[in-house]
Amino acid sequence: MKAKYSGYLLEFKRPSGTSRGVLHEKETFILEIEDNGKKGTGECAVFRGLSFDDRPDYEEKLQWLCENINRDHHYLKEELKEFPSIWFGYEQAILNLKHGDHLYFPSEFTEGKSAIMINGLIWMGEIAYMEEQIREKLEKGFHCIKLKIGVDWKSEHKILQKLREKFSKDQLELRVDANGGFNREEAQIVLQQLADLHIHSIEQPIKAGHWEDMASLCAETPTPIALDEELIGITDPIEKKKLLEAIKPQYIILKPALVGGFTGSDEWIALAEELNIGWWITSALESNIGLNAIAQYTFTKKNPMPQGLGTGSLFVNNFESDLELKNELLWFKI
Repeated sequence: MKAKYSGYLLEFKRPSGTSRGVLHEKETFILEIEDNGKKGTGECAVFRGLSFDDRPDYEEKLQWLCENINRDHHYLKEELKEFPSIWFGYEQAILNLKHGDHLYFPSEFTEGKSAIMINGLIWMGEIAYMEEQIREKLEKGFHCIKLKIGVDWKSEHKILQKLREKFSKDQLELRVDANGGFNREEAQIVLQQLADLHIHSIEQPIKAGHWEDMASLCAETPTPIALDEELIGITDPIEKKKLLEAIKPQYIILKPALVGGFTGSDEWIALAEELNIGWWITSALESNIGLNAIAQYTFTKKNPMPQGLGTGSLFVNNFESDLELKNELLWFKI
């Protein structure tokens, strides 16, 4: 086998806001593996400022992988355990090499027979912009909407109140993602305010790394808490179990590019189910290459909850998509 990689810069159609700041572009890397005339493609979707492997020697490690592509699979996994997004790209490329034709996990989804229900994501911004996004999602038929919060909670709270006045919890499921935007004291107040509005869940109310504070919030919360950033950088299965047993969250959120690809996600899912913790899968601003692979993987997990998958529509220079959104259902184009 031979391998090579190339960098690619995705440009947002409109700057997208989170509590960590406003995003204008997203760097990523495309990995290609060739063997006997066949080609496999994967995306090493590093997320600068968030990924565990956002480090100066990232491309050096990518080059190392290309030079060692014929080494044993288990050896490569061990060598890349601190580079989850590179391992994620490697897994994709190997699966695509095996199945060909934009396929990673052949299923009824890739045959166009079944779809994946997703939530509609509302990005932070001016209130008018957030309300405009919400209107668009509701017009498209979404029954589950996720809002980024944690920058201007007073205004964000008003938007949620307006939504709940118009739509009951049975009509519209509302999720929020704080990206660690609150401190513990603020979070306690917000959690009750969310419960009053029958909010489904809140992702990462406080910053990652504060296990004791997060554990106490999860133990007392009137609104289910989902861990997201908390999972990043935990690569050892024993440590993963220790974290889940210590915090006891209601849910965990799995972003394959950030948690060690499909095998890393499988480890988290097995532990969560063992401990009776809910979970769902989300994308993390991958290009259409990585998004396609995540969608195919997600379908195989048979989780009936709305999943947090993107649609690839955020960027002006994305690759051609294999996915198509019809209302709130994500389909594979055939």
